[in-house]
Amino acid sequence: MRSDGERLQDMIVGIDRILEKTFHGRGPFDRDEMLQVWVLHHLQIIGEAARSLSVEFRQRHTERVWSQAAGLRHILVHHYFEIDAEQIWKVVEHDLPALRETVLRLLGEEGVH
Repeated sequence: MRSDGERLQDMIVGIDRILEKTFHGRGPFDRDEMLQVWVLHHLQIIGEAARSLSVEFRQRHTERVWSQAAGLRHILVHHYFEIDAEQIWKVVEHDLPALRETVLRLLGEEGVH
């Protein structure tokens, strides 16, 4: 079983991969179906990692982002045809940088392993 630290690292990798590929902004994202699929795939990985954090970890770190990331994953997997590109872009542009900072902070704290 993967540790909470490994799950957090999975989240960082997914975030960084998305941010690296979407660096050029919304225009390329809207025009490139493969890029959209790339982003959705990594959002699913991030959500699965958040969903798989231990109960003990989530009790110690009650940030709402864990349930939000897991909820987004659920939508991406189970309601694929209802995905709104505008909402996905908002996640990329606004939510992922904040999530990245939260996860990096937690990775730096002692006791996260």
